[in-house]
Amino acid sequence: MATKRRRFTAEFKTRVALEALRGDRTIQAIAAKHQVHPNQVSGWKRQAVDGMLDLHAKIGELTVERDFLARGLAR
Repeated sequence: MATKRRRFTAEFKTRVALEALRGDRTIQAIAAKHQVHPNQVSGWKRQAVDGMLDLHAKIGELTVERDFLARGLAR
């Protein structure tokens, strides 16, 4: 009989990715603790880092926009 694929919530993925980013344990140990494959942990970690880079870029963009508009209002 075929086994059903497991689906992980975004909250679970984030929790595991943050644990991997902390660096307290190896990817292998984290995967064993949460009963997932180490490749999944690495992938979720990579996605978290990419998301942070996108968020950092967006924050910079909004800061420039805010400063530009503030200068326009000051005139």
